[in-house]
Amino acid sequence: MTPESVLVTGGYGFLGRAVARRFKRQGWRVLGIGHGRWAPEEAQAHGYDAWLDAGVNLSSLMSLRERIGLIVHCGGNGSVGFSLSNPLEDFSKTVTGTAGLLEFMRLSDSKALLIYPSSAAVYGSKPDRPIVETDALEPISPYGVHKKIVEELLASYSKNYGTRVAVIRFFSIYGPGLTKQLLWEASMKLRAAKGAPAVFWGTGEETRDWLSSDDAAELIWAVGHLHEPFTILNGGSGRRTTVRDTLTLLNDELSTGSSLVFNDLVREGDPRFYHANIDRARALNWSSAVSLESGIRGFVSWLREYQDRDRD
Repeated sequence: MTPESVLVTGGYGFLGRAVARRFKRQGWRVLGIGHGRWAPEEAQAHGYDAWLDAGVNLSSLMSLRERIGLIVHCGGNGSVGFSLSNPLEDFSKTVTGTAGLLEFMRLSDSKALLIYPSSAAVYGSKPDRPIVETDALEPISPYGVHKKIVEELLASYSKNYGTRVAVIRFFSIYGPGLTKQLLWEASMKLRAAKGAPAVFWGTGEETRDWLSSDDAAELIWAVGHLHEPFTILNGGSGRRTTVRDTLTLLNDELSTGSSLVFNDLVREGDPRFYHANIDRARALNWSSAVSLESGIRGFVSWLREYQDRDRD
C-alpha cells in the first residue's frame, strides 16, 4: 500500500487528528480538510502536510489538485445529543457531506480506498451480548439513522461505480483531546460536585465497549491495507464494561471525593448495552493495546494539563 497521500476529512476533530498522527508516523503525505483555522505550522504540528479550512463538500474537494490514494472520512457530526436537537443539521453534516465526497470520487475517477468511521449507533438497542456485523440495523436516534443512510450510500456507490469502501462501526472511542461525550461530561460533573454526590443517567449497569483513539487509528491503518471492494467491521476493544465501573475508574483517577448516584432514568437515544464482537478486526492481526485503566489515566492527565492551560 504505497499511495501518494492520504486525505483526512473532518481532520480538525478528535479522531481525524489521531489518524493524521498515525499516518504521518509512517511517512505518508497527509492532507486534511475541515473547519479549523490553522496556520501551516499548527497543521504540521498535528501531522498535516497541507490543510484546507473548508466544509467537506463537492466544491471544496474539487479544488484539491493532488493524487490521493486513501481517504479517511471523519467528517460529520459526532454527537447523539446534537442529532436529537438539530436533526436537519446532523443530516447535512453526515449524509450530505458524504454524498459530496462520493461524487468527488466518482467525477475524479478516484481509485482511492474510502474508509468510513461509522458508529455502533446503527445497531440500536440489542441484548447484553457481543454485537456482530450481521445483526439487524435498528437505530434509535437521528445520529444512528443518518449513519445507516451513509452506509447505504457507500454500498450503492461501491456497487454502481466501483468505489472501494471499508466501513468501521466504532463503539465508544475516547482519549486525550476529546471534549464531549461520557468521560468529558462525567469529569466536569464530578469536579463540579466538590465532594458531594454526582448524579448520572441510568442504573450504572449499562455496558460500553471502550476503544482508545490510538487503537482506533491503528485499526484504520490496518484496514487501509485491504483490497476488497466493500468491507464492514466493528471497531471496539471486545471488552464489556459497565458504566458504573467506568465512572468509578474515572472518579478514582480524578480523586474528587464524590460518590456516584444513578437516577434510573434512560436518556433519549442511549441503548443499554454496547459490546462488540471484533473477530473481523482481529483477522487483520489487530487488537486493542490500551487498557481502559491506562486509557483513563492518560485522559485525566491530559484533562488536568488542558484545564491548567485554560486558566493561564
